[in-house]
Amino acid sequence: MASVPYPFTAVVGMSDMRLSLLLNAISPAIGGVLVRGEKGTAKSTIVRGLTALMPDVPVVTGCRFSCDPAAPDPACPDGPHEAAGAEDRPARMVELPVGASEDRLVGALDIERALSEGVKAFEPGLLADAHRGILYVDEVNLLHDHLVDLLLDAAAMGASYVEREGVSVRHAARFLLVGTMNPEEGELRPQLLDRFGLTVEVAASREPDQRVEVVRRRLAYDADPAGFAARWAAEEGGLRERIAAARALLPDVVLGDAVLRQIAAVCAAFEVDGMRADIVMARTACALAAWAGRTDVREEDVRQAALLALPHRRRRNPFDAPGLDEEKLDRTLEEFGADEDDDPEPDPDGGPEGGPDGPGGGQPPQDGDGGTDGPQGEDAQAPHDQAPHDQPQLPEQPQAPEQDPAPAEPKAQSEGTGEGAPGDGGETAAVGAGEPFRTRRLDVPGLGEGADGRRSRARTAHGRTTGARRPQGTLTKLHLAATVQAAAPHQVARGRRGPGLVVRRDDLREAVREGREGNLVLFVVDASGSMAARKRMSAVKGAVLSLLLDAYQRRDKIGMITFRGSQAELALPPTSSVEAGAARLESLPTGGRTPLSAGLLKAHEVLRVERLRDASRRPLLVVVTDGRSTGGPEPLVRTSRAARLLGAEGVASVVVDCEAGPVRLGLAGELARDLQGTAVTLDELRADSVSALVRDVRGQGTNHTHRRAA
Repeated sequence: MASVPYPFTAVVGMSDMRLSLLLNAISPAIGGVLVRGEKGTAKSTIVRGLTALMPDVPVVTGCRFSCDPAAPDPACPDGPHEAAGAEDRPARMVELPVGASEDRLVGALDIERALSEGVKAFEPGLLADAHRGILYVDEVNLLHDHLVDLLLDAAAMGASYVEREGVSVRHAARFLLVGTMNPEEGELRPQLLDRFGLTVEVAASREPDQRVEVVRRRLAYDADPAGFAARWAAEEGGLRERIAAARALLPDVVLGDAVLRQIAAVCAAFEVDGMRADIVMARTACALAAWAGRTDVREEDVRQAALLALPHRRRRNPFDAPGLDEEKLDRTLEEFGADEDDDPEPDPDGGPEGGPDGPGGGQPPQDGDGGTDGPQGEDAQAPHDQAPHDQPQLPEQPQAPEQDPAPAEPKAQSEGTGEGAPGDGGETAAVGAGEPFRTRRLDVPGLGEGADGRRSRARTAHGRTTGARRPQGTLTKLHLAATVQAAAPHQVARGRRGPGLVVRRDDLREAVREGREGNLVLFVVDASGSMAARKRMSAVKGAVLSLLLDAYQRRDKIGMITFRGSQAELALPPTSSVEAGAARLESLPTGGRTPLSAGLLKAHEVLRVERLRDASRRPLLVVVTDGRSTGGPEPLVRTSRAARLLGAEGVASVVVDCEAGPVRLGLAGELARDLQGTAVTLDELRADSVSALVRDVRGQGTNHTHRRAA
């Protein structure tokens, strides 16, 4: 890797992302940036380039926590600093790996020394390293929830707290937080999305000329990093000076009452929860004014701030992509526009270098000496660039599909054979899902050791303490009572003379804790002709959508298999993106025969592969069917054999019985018995059903009674 970072000003396009980062560099109180988008779009390259533009940081000499000499932290673990010297160092960019431990993030206490010597021996973590710099988290949506909580709490409070059995350490932790994520791999929880100040969407350019320029610049940079950076030194210096000037101007920016009314009206119009959005919009608008060299905030600043601060905060279904209706935004701004008497003096220059995205604002000339000098980054591709005064345009979000579109009603189905009227290969148009509802929790039996989640019981790093054991690796969760109990019998032999307890490493015990884990929920959905009745399929899709919502809330991975006609298809490979599952479900057509055995065998194959990839994540199989099986010789016999294969391997399963009508065959109940699982009706799946009982998925083949709706 080249030691010279790729110049920020040499990046092609990426106007929204560059502007958001620059605004946070001017006003860190905005709260950071969340970058959503596909791989290979120069996200990390741009962040590293911004680090090089940040001014040097004055620090106390020898302080591991980067205390400011002008105002040292009185609670700094390396303090006090009254007589310490000072030095300047470059701003840091600290990267948080997805697989980092809690101790690596917040730091660790030496518990043994704390107990035996009474000293706070503390090893700083990444939060301390990032203080007064940039903390970059790639794939933030894949971090464990408790790490995200610690990270965002530190970002909100400006401090990190480490607590270990009554011994605590606190240190300052103020940083510019930048997170990236690929939405296809799963969303962040809404309450965590809200903690990021701004969000931007990035995508690779589809324009050949821009893609050529990206490659050209990258090749030039790889061939001579120092020479390439030198050719962009003038632009880098100009942008560095502009950031410093905007920082100095920011305290003088005036936020008038009329502008505050506009901000409040916009947040109310988009029904965002809480007041954080209003505050972030106000700070962003002020930073935009300072960036343009003005001391007054204007309507265009409010509009730009809304486009950056609100898309991830609007009230929405968890499966909806972030977005903002710009026509609604413009109407609201016009309705609550400032009075003419409150209009500020016009700015004849439009700010230094032509506005927020002009040549001095992070987008140097694309032609001439700089325009042919290589691309932006190793993983870089760029979207359409924007004109200097254009507001960045967020992609317009598609409207949610209607619940019950009105194509022609399908022809009558044969409920007894499961065949569509058009024949074995018949297909009817997809219908919308019914209204989702809150489902009962379906648990995998036993005690797992998978990733933290909210579904099944498991041994986890967080949860209630259930026992103690000798440490396995680095001790992080001390069980104090068990440690004292282990050390007490040896005090005389160890020559104890004073009140202190003589503790040896062999005495230490760590707490065994029980919490909940996330599971792999694999849906096997019957899309055959027997399910194709319009209202019936809408209700079935509504039930599956409800289970998807439940999986989203419980931090599960999900996969989806559909079967119809003559085969089963893996419609969605196991993923953390529950949104993708909802999209596949919405477009699912129906018709044809019912190859239920093929669906179960496909599930067996998928679970086998996933067991090799992640053995600790236990599966939960959810089969959504009426139990009918048609096509080929002895379809019911083959279905029973496939089900017994899954049951023999201990796969926890539940069959959602979709059978309807006055005559019921009870085939779903028989399928559940072969799977050694449980059958529930659509009514019993509802958490608020009067007739439903609390049902855990059992791994044994006992008490599998098929309950029919009254």
